[in-house]
Amino acid sequence: MPELAAYGPWAVIAGGSEGVGAEFATQLANDGFNLVLLARKPGPLEATAQICRDLGVEVRTLSVDLTSPSAVTDITEATSDLEVGLFIYNAGANSYGHPFSAGELSGFQGVIDLNITAMLELVHHYAQPMKERRRGGILLVGSLAGYVGASNEAIYAAVKAFGRIFAEGLWVELRDYDVDVLELVLGVTRTPAMERAGLDFTIPGMHVSEPADVAREGLAHLADGPIHVISGNEKIVEMRATAERAPLVIATDARLKKLTGR
Repeated sequence: MPELAAYGPWAVIAGGSEGVGAEFATQLANDGFNLVLLARKPGPLEATAQICRDLGVEVRTLSVDLTSPSAVTDITEATSDLEVGLFIYNAGANSYGHPFSAGELSGFQGVIDLNITAMLELVHHYAQPMKERRRGGILLVGSLAGYVGASNEAIYAAVKAFGRIFAEGLWVELRDYDVDVLELVLGVTRTPAMERAGLDFTIPGMHVSEPADVAREGLAHLADGPIHVISGNEKIVEMRATAERAPLVIATDARLKKLTGR
């Protein structure tokens, strides 16, 4: 677990209401971090906040749509009086899973805004004071999707690939300032969002991670950047990085369609 003294008193978690985000919150609260939790749905957000308050830490919440034009301003104003030592961006979902040629550009723009635009603006805001203090941590939640394209995930896979390369660059930029940067690469994870989407977790041979384990492993490897792949998914990453691209893309696309029922 991150040590409070090594990072600072407050952690901001974008996407901190359910699943892996909620586990990040409760595990950090157990370690003494005060929290700012950001999420779109106020109900789960407040429920997670209360669990963390019961652990003895201070918690602020902000119900916000990260694709809203005012979102970043609202967030930075709500945390302007805090020393944020740890920033976790766990909000990058595939909010518009359509074949590119059949979808609307506005829908794909929402995926880009959530996974790239808002993430970059918030990282830029919190990284600068961390660099000046010479301490801090930034954890960006990535995905195996960022290693290969698929017919319903061309834009999502692309933004996740961007996130991984960005994390590598930021890691090498900030390492001499004692600011840890990590992209945590997730595979299939049994989150409420995935369950609501109807994913089939019973496909033989598929590794399924649990949110508590993912959060625990991610926090344990925060100082081991720039990239950490959640246990059980290493062979997939190795294969996707070295395989001939055309057969890999076709096979991955078929597997994703089976997983999602499309």
